[in-house]
Amino acid sequence: RSDVIQETCDKAARGDPATIRLDFCLSVFEGNPKAKSATSVADLVEISIETSIANATSMGSLITSLLDKKSIGIFARNCLEDCSELYSLAGSNLRRGGKAFEGKDFGTANIEITAAMDAPVTCEDGFKEKGLVSPLTKENKNFFQLTAIPLVFMKMVQK
Repeated sequence: RSDVIQETCDKAARGDPATIRLDFCLSVFEGNPKAKSATSVADLVEISIETSIANATSMGSLITSLLDKKSIGIFARNCLEDCSELYSLAGSNLRRGGKAFEGKDFGTANIEITAAMDAPVTCEDGFKEKGLVSPLTKENKNFFQLTAIPLVFMKMVQK
């Protein structure tokens, strides 16, 4: 694994331990061929945004498969439909954030990626408000942490 990954994940986990766990951060880049050739924190920002986009897409697929179950109640179905929309929007936010980052427009990148981070929180809240247990809690937590990585790494690039 590239030293830049270890060093950057270490720094991120030390700087923001409530949001970024070292083991999770390292796992985001393990097995990613692009990550192996990363030489800078900026490379890792782009890779983590791409990974977040892929995760938003897979969340959409997971939610669709849950919606296909006939046993889902109407309130849970409504929550899942909301979550599906939220993750679709998150994917768009992340794509715009990635383009902004590539263009060195860090302000826009920050706004777009932060907006994507709202998806898992709002998704969870929808279930809680209805007194339901979310079937997506683990995935929502992972997505939140995943989208936090490019935000924290971007701050390092800007210094």
